[in-house]
Amino acid sequence: MSDGYEILSLDEVETASHRGSTLIPVRHVLGFRPAGVNAWKADAGGQLIPPHKEDSGSEELYVVVRGRACFTIGEEEAEAPAGTLVFLQPEVFRTAVATEDDTIVFAVGGTAGKAFDSGGWDSFALAHTYRQAGRVEDATAIVDATIAEKPGHWGVHYNAGCLESLAGNADAALEHLRRAKELDTEGESAGYFRDDSDLDPLRDDPRFQELLA
Repeated sequence: MSDGYEILSLDEVETASHRGSTLIPVRHVLGFRPAGVNAWKADAGGQLIPPHKEDSGSEELYVVVRGRACFTIGEEEAEAPAGTLVFLQPEVFRTAVATEDDTIVFAVGGTAGKAFDSGGWDSFALAHTYRQAGRVEDATAIVDATIAEKPGHWGVHYNAGCLESLAGNADAALEHLRRAKELDTEGESAGYFRDDSDLDPLRDDPRFQELLA
């Protein structure tokens, strides 16, 4: 960043793989702090938005920047050409696929009345992509920087645990997950521990079962 601003194209941002989709990690690259901002890209037939619900009170606004998408919202489908806005409340199931090549959807999320406080999932998605590509030092730098920035945030340690789980590092994963449980004084992580497929490699480990108890 120079002189307090930065200008870049979404096409310039290095992408990351995340739950069957291609993430453009805008928030991580810009260091944007007021809200969650990212984008997703895919060719025709490819998944844009990973299937999910926002169960933390987060509202999301999706903007089809380029191409055309088909959103599934609850049990309904909606065609969304470039320029379409899709606004979703928490707890509503959502996913989207591209129906034209080179489609990009921009996403903004946040919780009304609550300061945005990222657990860094998008940063860890980029770190995971780097590890898969053999860029271990780059991945480690992201992990270290994210934890150093918010050492007391349960989501940061949870996402670090997911990263280590996917990498097959059970000991490191469980250490982060234990710390996440300790820091999560409001029990927000319970559903993630129970349902997150990133943790599937750990589910038969007795130590993980203790965390679920």
